[in-house]
Amino acid sequence: MNSRSPARALVSVTDKRGLVPLCEGLRRLGVELVSTGGTARHLREAGIEVLGVSELTGFPELLGGRVKTLHPCVHAGILARRDVPADMAALATHGIGPIDLVVVNLYAFRETVARPDVERAEALESIDIGGPALLRAAAKNHAHVSVVVDPADYSAVLAELSQGGTQETTRARLAKKAFEHTAGYDIAIATWFAETERGPEPTPERIFLDLGATHPLRYGENPHQRAALYGEAGHGRAWEVLQGKALSYNNLLDADAAWSMVCDLGPDPASVYVKHLNPCGAATHPVDHVAAAVRARACDPVSAFGAVVAVNKEVDLALARVLAETFLEVVVAPRFAADALDVLREKKNLRLVCIRDGVPAGTRRILRATVFGVLVQEPDAGALDLTLATCPTRRQPAETERRAMAFAWRVSKHVKSNAIVIADEQATVGIGAGQMSRVDAARLAIGKATLPLAGTSAASDGFFPFPDGIEVLAAGGVTAIVQPGGSVRDAEVVAAADALGLAMWMTGARHFRH
Repeated sequence: MNSRSPARALVSVTDKRGLVPLCEGLRRLGVELVSTGGTARHLREAGIEVLGVSELTGFPELLGGRVKTLHPCVHAGILARRDVPADMAALATHGIGPIDLVVVNLYAFRETVARPDVERAEALESIDIGGPALLRAAAKNHAHVSVVVDPADYSAVLAELSQGGTQETTRARLAKKAFEHTAGYDIAIATWFAETERGPEPTPERIFLDLGATHPLRYGENPHQRAALYGEAGHGRAWEVLQGKALSYNNLLDADAAWSMVCDLGPDPASVYVKHLNPCGAATHPVDHVAAAVRARACDPVSAFGAVVAVNKEVDLALARVLAETFLEVVVAPRFAADALDVLREKKNLRLVCIRDGVPAGTRRILRATVFGVLVQEPDAGALDLTLATCPTRRQPAETERRAMAFAWRVSKHVKSNAIVIADEQATVGIGAGQMSRVDAARLAIGKATLPLAGTSAASDGFFPFPDGIEVLAAGGVTAIVQPGGSVRDAEVVAAADALGLAMWMTGARHFRH
Protein backbone atom coordinates (compact mmCIF):
# COMPACT_ATOMS: atom_id res chain seq x y z
CA MET A 1 0.00 0.00 0.00
CA ASN A 2 1.87 3.01 -1.26
CA SER A 3 -0.39 5.90 -0.27
CA ARG A 4 -3.51 6.65 1.74
CA SER A 5 -5.86 9.54 1.09
CA PRO A 6 -8.22 10.16 4.04
CA ALA A 7 -11.94 10.59 3.83
CA ARG A 8 -12.30 11.43 7.53
CA ALA A 9 -9.89 13.02 10.02
CA LEU A 10 -10.16 13.28 13.78
CA VAL A 11 -8.60 16.49 15.10
CA SER A 12 -8.15 17.19 18.83
CA VAL A 13 -5.20 19.32 19.92
CA THR A 14 -3.98 21.40 22.84
CA ASP A 15 -1.29 23.12 20.77
CA LYS A 16 -3.31 24.90 18.09
CA ARG A 17 -0.42 26.36 16.12
CA GLY A 18 -1.04 25.94 12.40
CA LEU A 19 -4.32 24.13 12.99
CA VAL A 20 -6.57 26.40 10.93
CA PRO A 21 -4.45 26.30 7.74
CA LEU A 22 -4.19 22.51 8.06
CA CYS A 23 -7.92 22.03 8.44
CA GLU A 24 -8.71 24.48 5.66
CA GLY A 25 -6.44 22.44 3.42
CA LEU A 26 -8.09 19.19 4.50
CA ARG A 27 -11.55 20.55 3.76
CA ARG A 28 -10.40 21.66 0.29
CA LEU A 29 -9.39 18.03 -0.29
CA GLY A 30 -12.88 16.89 0.73
CA VAL A 31 -11.85 15.44 4.10
CA GLU A 32 -14.59 15.32 6.74
CA LEU A 33 -13.37 16.73 10.09
CA VAL A 34 -14.38 15.27 13.45
CA SER A 35 -13.34 17.12 16.57
CA THR A 36 -13.84 17.62 20.30
CA GLY A 37 -14.68 20.49 22.65
CA GLY A 38 -12.20 23.33 22.44
CA THR A 39 -10.71 22.25 19.13
CA ALA A 40 -14.14 22.06 17.45
CA ARG A 41 -15.00 25.50 18.82
CA HIS A 42 -11.71 26.92 17.55
CA LEU A 43 -12.33 25.57 14.06
CA ARG A 44 -15.94 26.75 13.90
CA GLU A 45 -14.87 30.22 14.95
CA ALA A 46 -12.51 30.15 11.96
CA GLY A 47 -15.44 29.24 9.71
CA ILE A 48 -14.43 25.61 9.19
CA GLU A 49 -17.15 22.97 9.09
CA VAL A 50 -16.58 20.25 11.69
CA LEU A 51 -18.54 17.29 13.08
CA GLY A 52 -18.53 17.08 16.85
CA VAL A 53 -17.35 13.75 18.26
CA SER A 54 -20.62 13.47 20.18
CA GLU A 55 -22.49 13.66 16.88
CA LEU A 56 -20.31 10.82 15.58
CA THR A 57 -20.71 8.55 18.61
CA GLY A 58 -24.26 9.44 19.63
CA PHE A 59 -23.03 10.00 23.19
CA PRO A 60 -22.40 13.32 24.92
CA GLU A 61 -19.05 14.05 26.52
CA LEU A 62 -19.21 12.47 29.96
CA LEU A 63 -17.73 13.11 33.40
CA GLY A 64 -16.97 16.73 32.78
CA GLY A 65 -15.07 15.96 29.58
CA ARG A 66 -13.04 13.06 30.97
CA VAL A 67 -14.71 10.77 28.42
CA LYS A 68 -14.99 12.10 24.89
CA THR A 69 -13.31 9.86 22.33
CA LEU A 70 -13.23 6.54 24.22
CA HIS A 71 -15.90 4.93 22.05
CA PRO A 72 -16.03 2.10 19.45
CA CYS A 73 -17.22 4.52 16.78
CA VAL A 74 -13.88 6.29 17.20
CA HIS A 75 -11.41 3.52 17.99
CA ALA A 76 -12.85 0.89 15.66
CA GLY A 77 -12.75 3.47 12.89
CA ILE A 78 -9.05 4.03 13.58
CA LEU A 79 -7.97 0.44 14.26
CA ALA A 80 -9.79 -1.35 11.42
CA ARG A 81 -7.36 -2.93 8.96
CA ARG A 82 -8.49 -1.86 5.51
CA ASP A 83 -7.04 -5.00 3.91
CA VAL A 84 -8.78 -7.41 6.32
CA PRO A 85 -12.33 -8.11 5.04
CA ALA A 86 -13.59 -9.12 8.48
CA ASP A 87 -12.54 -5.78 9.93
CA MET A 88 -14.29 -3.82 7.22
CA ALA A 89 -17.39 -6.02 7.49
CA ALA A 90 -17.52 -5.32 11.24
CA LEU A 91 -17.43 -1.58 10.55
CA ALA A 92 -20.25 -1.95 8.05
CA THR A 93 -22.34 -4.09 10.40
CA HIS A 94 -22.18 -1.46 13.13
CA GLY A 95 -22.42 1.55 10.89
CA ILE A 96 -18.92 2.82 11.74
CA GLY A 97 -16.96 4.86 9.24
CA PRO A 98 -13.16 4.62 8.96
CA ILE A 99 -10.98 7.39 10.39
CA ASP A 100 -7.93 7.76 8.19
CA LEU A 101 -6.09 10.71 9.74
CA VAL A 102 -5.60 11.45 13.46
CA VAL A 103 -4.24 14.88 14.41
CA VAL A 104 -3.75 14.94 18.17
CA ASN A 105 -1.41 16.43 20.74
CA LEU A 106 -1.85 16.08 24.45
CA TYR A 107 -2.94 18.16 27.42
CA ALA A 108 -0.20 20.48 28.64
CA PHE A 109 0.72 18.35 31.65
CA ARG A 110 4.37 19.45 31.86
CA GLU A 111 3.45 23.13 31.73
CA THR A 112 0.72 22.67 34.34
CA VAL A 113 2.86 20.88 36.94
CA ALA A 114 5.76 23.29 36.32
CA ARG A 115 3.71 26.09 37.93
CA PRO A 116 4.71 26.52 41.58
CA ASP A 117 1.08 27.13 42.62
CA VAL A 118 -0.45 24.10 40.92
CA GLU A 119 -2.83 22.05 43.04
CA ARG A 120 -2.77 18.25 42.90
CA ALA A 121 -6.36 18.07 41.61
CA GLU A 122 -5.51 20.37 38.71
CA ALA A 123 -2.39 18.35 37.91
CA LEU A 124 -4.42 15.14 37.81
CA GLU A 125 -7.02 16.69 35.50
CA SER A 126 -4.25 17.69 33.10
CA ILE A 127 -3.36 14.01 32.55
CA ASP A 128 -4.68 13.17 29.09
CA ILE A 129 -6.42 9.81 28.72
CA GLY A 130 -8.22 9.85 25.39
CA GLY A 131 -5.37 11.54 23.53
CA PRO A 132 -2.73 8.87 24.17
CA ALA A 133 -5.27 6.16 23.33
CA LEU A 134 -5.99 7.84 19.98
CA LEU A 135 -2.32 8.24 19.18
CA ARG A 136 -1.41 4.68 20.08
CA ALA A 137 -4.32 3.29 18.06
CA ALA A 138 -3.47 5.35 14.99
CA ALA A 139 0.26 4.65 15.28
CA LYS A 140 -0.38 0.91 15.67
CA ASN A 141 -2.47 0.96 12.49
CA HIS A 142 -0.12 3.26 10.57
CA ALA A 143 -0.24 0.93 7.57
CA HIS A 144 -3.65 2.46 6.96
CA VAL A 145 -3.87 5.59 9.15
CA SER A 146 -1.77 8.75 9.29
CA VAL A 147 -1.09 10.15 12.77
CA VAL A 148 0.27 13.66 13.36
CA VAL A 149 1.37 15.01 16.76
CA ASP A 150 3.65 17.89 15.75
CA PRO A 151 2.42 21.09 14.07
CA ALA A 152 5.79 21.21 12.30
CA ASP A 153 4.61 18.23 10.21
CA TYR A 154 1.33 19.79 9.05
CA SER A 155 2.56 21.36 5.83
CA ALA A 156 4.47 18.27 4.67
CA VAL A 157 1.51 15.96 5.39
CA LEU A 158 -0.89 18.31 3.63
CA ALA A 159 1.44 18.46 0.63
CA GLU A 160 1.51 14.65 0.37
CA LEU A 161 -2.25 14.44 0.72
CA SER A 162 -2.59 16.96 -2.10
CA GLN A 163 -0.54 14.59 -4.27
CA GLY A 164 -2.89 11.67 -3.67
CA GLY A 165 -2.13 10.48 -0.13
CA THR A 166 0.55 9.91 2.47
CA GLN A 167 3.35 7.50 1.66
CA GLU A 168 4.03 4.37 3.68
CA THR A 169 7.41 5.70 4.80
CA THR A 170 5.80 8.93 5.95
CA ARG A 171 3.17 7.11 7.99
CA ALA A 172 5.82 4.95 9.63
CA ARG A 173 7.89 8.03 10.53
CA LEU A 174 4.83 9.78 11.95
CA ALA A 175 3.88 6.66 13.95
CA LYS A 176 7.34 6.54 15.50
CA LYS A 177 6.99 10.19 16.44
CA ALA A 178 3.59 9.52 18.01
CA PHE A 179 4.95 6.72 20.19
CA GLU A 180 7.85 8.95 21.23
CA HIS A 181 5.31 11.66 22.11
CA THR A 182 3.25 9.38 24.34
CA ALA A 183 6.35 7.81 25.90
CA GLY A 184 7.70 11.23 26.87
CA TYR A 185 4.30 12.18 28.24
CA ASP A 186 4.16 9.08 30.44
CA ILE A 187 7.70 9.76 31.66
CA ALA A 188 6.66 13.27 32.72
CA ILE A 189 3.68 11.88 34.63
CA ALA A 190 5.66 9.09 36.31
CA THR A 191 8.37 11.56 37.31
CA TRP A 192 5.81 13.96 38.77
CA PHE A 193 4.21 11.19 40.81
CA ALA A 194 7.59 10.11 42.15
CA GLU A 195 8.58 13.65 43.08
CA THR A 196 5.27 14.53 44.72
CA GLU A 197 5.52 11.34 46.77
CA ARG A 198 9.13 11.69 47.94
CA GLY A 199 10.34 15.04 46.63
CA PRO A 200 13.10 15.52 44.06
CA GLU A 201 15.76 12.87 44.57
CA PRO A 202 19.19 12.63 42.97
CA THR A 203 19.05 8.81 43.17
CA PRO A 204 15.43 7.67 42.93
CA GLU A 205 14.34 4.07 42.59
CA ARG A 206 13.94 4.52 38.84
CA ILE A 207 15.17 7.21 36.46
CA PHE A 208 13.21 8.07 33.33
CA LEU A 209 14.82 10.15 30.63
CA ASP A 210 13.05 11.83 27.74
CA LEU A 211 15.83 13.40 25.71
CA GLY A 212 15.55 14.68 22.17
CA ALA A 213 18.43 15.39 19.81
CA THR A 214 18.91 19.16 19.89
CA HIS A 215 22.19 19.69 18.05
CA PRO A 216 23.98 17.41 15.59
CA LEU A 217 27.74 17.31 16.14
CA ARG A 218 30.40 16.71 13.51
CA TYR A 219 31.93 14.06 15.77
CA GLY A 220 32.67 13.26 19.40
CA GLU A 221 35.92 13.65 21.31
CA ASN A 222 37.72 12.33 18.23
CA PRO A 223 36.79 12.34 14.53
CA HIS A 224 36.10 8.59 14.45
CA GLN A 225 33.39 8.89 17.17
CA ARG A 226 29.82 9.81 16.21
CA ALA A 227 28.03 12.15 18.62
CA ALA A 228 25.05 14.45 19.16
CA LEU A 229 23.70 16.71 21.90
CA TYR A 230 20.44 15.69 23.58
CA GLY A 231 18.26 17.60 25.99
CA GLU A 232 14.94 17.66 27.80
CA ALA A 233 12.02 19.45 26.20
CA GLY A 234 12.51 23.22 26.42
CA HIS A 235 16.07 23.02 27.72
CA GLY A 236 17.57 24.26 24.46
CA ARG A 237 15.70 27.56 24.84
CA ALA A 238 17.85 28.45 27.87
CA TRP A 239 20.91 29.12 25.74
CA GLU A 240 21.73 30.32 22.25
CA VAL A 241 24.73 30.36 19.93
CA LEU A 242 25.01 33.91 18.61
CA GLN A 243 27.79 33.33 16.11
CA GLY A 244 30.68 31.13 15.05
CA LYS A 245 31.20 27.57 13.91
CA ALA A 246 28.97 24.82 15.22
CA LEU A 247 29.84 23.77 18.75
CA SER A 248 31.81 20.54 19.03
CA TYR A 249 31.53 17.79 21.63
CA ASN A 250 34.66 19.06 23.38
CA ASN A 251 33.49 22.69 23.16
CA LEU A 252 30.29 21.78 24.96
CA LEU A 253 32.10 19.93 27.73
CA ASP A 254 34.49 22.83 28.30
CA ALA A 255 31.69 25.41 28.10
CA ASP A 256 29.75 23.49 30.74
CA ALA A 257 32.83 23.31 32.98
CA ALA A 258 33.58 27.02 32.54
CA TRP A 259 29.99 28.16 33.15
CA SER A 260 29.58 25.94 36.21
CA MET A 261 32.78 27.33 37.68
CA VAL A 262 32.08 30.99 37.00
CA CYS A 263 28.68 30.56 38.68
CA ASP A 264 30.47 29.25 41.79
CA LEU A 265 32.82 32.22 42.09
CA GLY A 266 30.22 34.55 43.56
CA PRO A 267 28.40 37.70 42.45
CA ASP A 268 31.44 39.89 41.70
CA PRO A 269 32.65 40.12 38.09
CA ALA A 270 34.44 36.85 37.32
CA SER A 271 36.22 35.21 34.41
CA VAL A 272 37.32 31.62 33.88
CA TYR A 273 39.55 30.18 31.16
CA VAL A 274 39.09 26.41 30.69
CA LYS A 275 41.08 23.89 28.68
CA HIS A 276 40.30 20.16 28.57
CA LEU A 277 37.79 20.48 31.44
CA ASN A 278 40.34 22.15 33.76
CA PRO A 279 40.62 25.84 34.57
CA CYS A 280 43.88 27.34 33.37
CA GLY A 281 42.99 30.63 35.01
CA ALA A 282 40.25 32.18 37.11
CA ALA A 283 39.80 35.60 38.68
CA THR A 284 37.27 37.93 40.25
CA HIS A 285 37.25 41.67 40.88
CA PRO A 286 34.94 43.76 43.05
CA VAL A 287 33.81 45.99 40.15
CA ASP A 288 35.94 45.54 37.03
CA HIS A 289 35.17 42.61 34.74
CA VAL A 290 37.97 43.60 32.38
CA ALA A 291 40.51 43.35 35.21
CA ALA A 292 39.08 39.94 36.14
CA ALA A 293 39.52 38.68 32.58
CA VAL A 294 43.07 40.02 32.32
CA ARG A 295 44.13 38.40 35.59
CA ALA A 296 42.47 35.08 34.75
CA ARG A 297 44.37 34.93 31.46
CA ALA A 298 47.63 35.92 33.17
CA CYS A 299 47.62 32.79 35.34
CA ASP A 300 48.58 30.64 32.34
CA PRO A 301 48.69 32.69 29.12
CA VAL A 302 50.11 29.79 27.12
CA SER A 303 47.21 27.48 27.99
CA ALA A 304 44.73 30.32 27.51
CA PHE A 305 45.39 30.03 23.77
CA GLY A 306 42.45 28.09 22.34
CA ALA A 307 40.57 28.08 25.65
CA VAL A 308 36.87 28.33 26.42
CA VAL A 309 36.07 31.44 28.48
CA ALA A 310 33.06 32.07 30.71
CA VAL A 311 32.16 35.39 32.32
CA ASN A 312 29.28 36.08 34.69
CA LYS A 313 28.50 39.64 33.51
CA GLU A 314 27.59 41.20 30.20
CA VAL A 315 30.39 41.28 27.64
CA ASP A 316 30.71 44.96 26.81
CA LEU A 317 32.99 46.67 24.31
CA ALA A 318 35.98 46.93 26.65
CA LEU A 319 35.79 43.26 27.66
CA ALA A 320 35.29 42.17 24.05
CA ARG A 321 38.49 43.92 23.04
CA VAL A 322 40.43 42.10 25.79
CA LEU A 323 38.96 38.73 24.86
CA ALA A 324 39.73 39.33 21.19
CA GLU A 325 43.44 39.65 21.98
CA THR A 326 43.70 35.86 22.43
CA PHE A 327 42.64 33.06 20.13
CA LEU A 328 39.63 31.48 21.85
CA GLU A 329 37.28 28.68 20.92
CA VAL A 330 34.15 29.77 22.84
CA VAL A 331 32.98 32.68 24.99
CA VAL A 332 30.05 31.98 27.33
CA ALA A 333 28.20 34.88 28.96
CA PRO A 334 24.72 35.88 30.12
CA ARG A 335 24.63 38.81 27.65
CA PHE A 336 26.62 40.44 24.85
CA ALA A 337 26.36 44.16 24.10
CA ALA A 338 25.77 45.09 20.46
CA ASP A 339 29.11 46.87 20.05
CA ALA A 340 30.87 43.93 21.73
CA LEU A 341 29.35 41.61 19.14
CA ASP A 342 30.71 43.85 16.38
CA VAL A 343 34.23 43.35 17.74
CA LEU A 344 33.94 39.61 18.37
CA ARG A 345 32.32 38.92 15.01
CA GLU A 346 35.61 39.82 13.37
CA LYS A 347 36.70 36.43 14.74
CA LYS A 348 34.35 34.55 12.43
CA ASN A 349 35.00 31.09 13.88
CA LEU A 350 34.69 32.19 17.52
CA ARG A 351 31.57 30.68 19.09
CA LEU A 352 29.57 33.08 21.26
CA VAL A 353 27.14 31.34 23.61
CA CYS A 354 24.53 33.35 25.49
CA ILE A 355 23.17 31.67 28.63
CA ARG A 356 20.19 33.71 29.65
CA ASP A 357 19.89 35.37 33.04
CA GLY A 358 18.44 33.24 35.78
CA VAL A 359 19.65 29.93 34.33
CA PRO A 360 21.57 28.12 37.09
CA ALA A 361 24.66 26.08 36.45
CA GLY A 362 24.51 22.34 36.72
CA THR A 363 21.72 19.80 36.98
CA ARG A 364 19.86 17.84 39.64
CA ARG A 365 21.79 14.67 38.99
CA ILE A 366 24.93 13.60 37.18
CA LEU A 367 24.91 10.42 35.09
CA ARG A 368 27.95 8.61 33.76
CA ALA A 369 27.93 5.39 31.76
CA THR A 370 30.34 2.61 32.73
CA VAL A 371 30.76 -1.05 31.79
CA PHE A 372 29.10 -1.83 35.15
CA GLY A 373 26.01 0.29 34.58
CA VAL A 374 25.09 3.95 34.89
CA LEU A 375 26.55 5.81 37.86
CA VAL A 376 24.25 8.49 39.30
CA GLN A 377 25.09 11.14 41.84
CA GLU A 378 23.90 14.56 42.90
CA PRO A 379 26.09 17.52 41.95
CA ASP A 380 28.90 18.64 44.24
CA ALA A 381 26.95 21.55 45.68
CA GLY A 382 28.28 21.85 49.22
CA ALA A 383 31.22 22.81 51.37
CA LEU A 384 32.14 26.04 49.57
CA ASP A 385 31.52 28.18 52.65
CA LEU A 386 34.59 28.06 54.89
CA THR A 387 33.01 29.65 57.96
CA LEU A 388 32.94 26.24 59.66
CA ALA A 389 36.53 25.32 58.77
CA THR A 390 38.84 24.65 61.69
CA CYS A 391 42.42 25.80 62.17
CA PRO A 392 44.65 23.02 63.61
CA THR A 393 47.90 25.00 63.24
CA ARG A 394 49.44 27.30 65.81
CA ARG A 395 49.29 30.23 63.42
CA GLN A 396 45.89 31.54 62.44
CA PRO A 397 45.62 32.79 58.84
CA ALA A 398 45.68 36.54 58.24
CA GLU A 399 42.63 38.14 56.64
CA THR A 400 44.29 38.30 53.20
CA GLU A 401 45.18 34.61 53.50
CA ARG A 402 41.60 33.78 54.49
CA ARG A 403 40.24 35.46 51.38
CA ALA A 404 42.84 33.78 49.18
CA MET A 405 42.09 30.35 50.68
CA ALA A 406 38.36 30.89 50.16
CA PHE A 407 38.93 31.76 46.50
CA ALA A 408 41.32 28.86 45.90
CA TRP A 409 38.89 26.46 47.59
CA ARG A 410 36.07 27.45 45.23
CA VAL A 411 38.31 26.93 42.23
CA SER A 412 39.61 23.56 43.48
CA LYS A 413 36.11 22.11 43.25
CA HIS A 414 36.36 22.42 39.46
CA VAL A 415 39.87 21.01 38.97
CA LYS A 416 40.41 17.35 38.12
CA SER A 417 41.75 15.37 41.06
CA ASN A 418 44.37 15.27 42.40
CA ALA A 419 44.20 19.04 42.43
CA ILE A 420 46.21 21.85 43.96
CA VAL A 421 45.20 25.48 43.37
CA ILE A 422 47.45 28.38 44.37
CA ALA A 423 45.83 31.80 44.49
CA ASP A 424 45.83 35.27 45.93
CA GLU A 425 42.63 36.98 47.07
CA GLN A 426 41.15 37.35 43.59
CA ALA A 427 42.98 35.18 41.09
CA THR A 428 44.66 31.85 40.54
CA VAL A 429 48.45 31.89 40.41
CA GLY A 430 49.20 28.23 39.68
CA ILE A 431 47.04 25.14 39.09
CA GLY A 432 48.12 21.50 39.34
CA ALA A 433 45.41 19.29 37.84
CA GLY A 434 44.74 15.61 37.30
CA GLN A 435 47.85 14.16 38.91
CA MET A 436 48.16 10.66 40.28
CA SER A 437 49.88 11.93 43.46
CA ARG A 438 49.15 15.03 45.46
CA VAL A 439 52.80 16.01 45.78
CA ASP A 440 53.07 15.99 41.97
CA ALA A 441 50.01 18.23 41.79
CA ALA A 442 51.75 20.61 44.20
CA ARG A 443 54.94 20.56 42.12
CA LEU A 444 52.95 21.19 38.95
CA ALA A 445 51.05 24.12 40.49
CA ILE A 446 54.34 25.69 41.59
CA GLY A 447 56.02 25.01 38.26
CA LYS A 448 53.19 26.49 36.17
CA ALA A 449 52.99 29.73 38.13
CA THR A 450 53.81 32.78 36.02
CA LEU A 451 52.83 35.27 38.72
CA PRO A 452 54.62 35.88 42.07
CA LEU A 453 54.09 33.03 44.55
CA ALA A 454 55.28 34.76 47.72
CA GLY A 455 52.48 35.11 50.25
CA THR A 456 49.92 33.12 48.23
CA SER A 457 47.49 30.53 49.59
CA ALA A 458 46.71 27.06 48.32
CA ALA A 459 43.74 24.71 48.26
CA SER A 460 43.85 20.94 47.97
CA ASP A 461 40.73 19.09 46.82
CA GLY A 462 41.63 16.12 49.07
CA PHE A 463 43.68 15.56 52.19
CA PHE A 464 47.48 15.45 52.21
CA PRO A 465 48.52 11.83 52.84
CA PHE A 466 52.07 12.95 53.71
CA PRO A 467 53.76 16.22 54.65
CA ASP A 468 55.68 16.33 51.34
CA GLY A 469 52.95 18.22 49.48
CA ILE A 470 52.84 21.11 51.91
CA GLU A 471 56.63 21.17 52.04
CA VAL A 472 56.71 21.72 48.26
CA LEU A 473 54.10 24.47 48.52
CA ALA A 474 55.88 26.23 51.37
CA ALA A 475 59.18 26.12 49.49
CA GLY A 476 57.45 27.83 46.58
CA GLY A 477 56.19 30.72 48.67
CA VAL A 478 52.74 29.56 49.84
CA THR A 479 51.95 30.70 53.40
CA ALA A 480 48.45 29.27 54.01
CA ILE A 481 46.70 26.07 52.93
CA VAL A 482 43.08 24.89 53.01
CA GLN A 483 42.42 21.16 52.77
CA PRO A 484 39.73 18.68 53.86
CA GLY A 485 41.79 16.81 56.46
CA GLY A 486 40.97 13.25 57.40
CA SER A 487 44.29 11.55 56.70
CA VAL A 488 45.70 9.08 59.22
CA ARG A 489 48.76 11.35 59.11
CA ASP A 490 46.94 14.62 59.78
CA ALA A 491 49.00 15.12 62.92
CA GLU A 492 52.25 14.80 60.93
CA VAL A 493 50.95 17.21 58.30
CA VAL A 494 49.93 19.78 60.91
CA ALA A 495 53.28 19.42 62.69
CA ALA A 496 55.08 20.04 59.40
CA ALA A 497 52.90 23.10 58.75
CA ASP A 498 53.75 24.45 62.20
CA ALA A 499 57.45 23.86 61.61
CA LEU A 500 57.18 25.77 58.32
CA GLY A 501 55.16 28.62 59.82
CA LEU A 502 52.10 27.87 57.69
CA ALA A 503 48.50 28.59 58.59
CA MET A 504 46.06 25.84 57.72
CA TRP A 505 42.32 25.36 57.55
CA MET A 506 40.61 21.97 57.51
CA THR A 507 37.12 21.86 55.96
CA GLY A 508 36.03 18.31 56.76
CA ALA A 509 34.77 17.93 53.18
CA ARG A 510 36.57 17.23 49.93
CA HIS A 511 35.99 18.10 46.28
CA PHE A 512 37.22 15.14 44.23
CA ARG A 513 36.44 15.49 40.53
CA HIS A 514 37.15 12.43 38.39
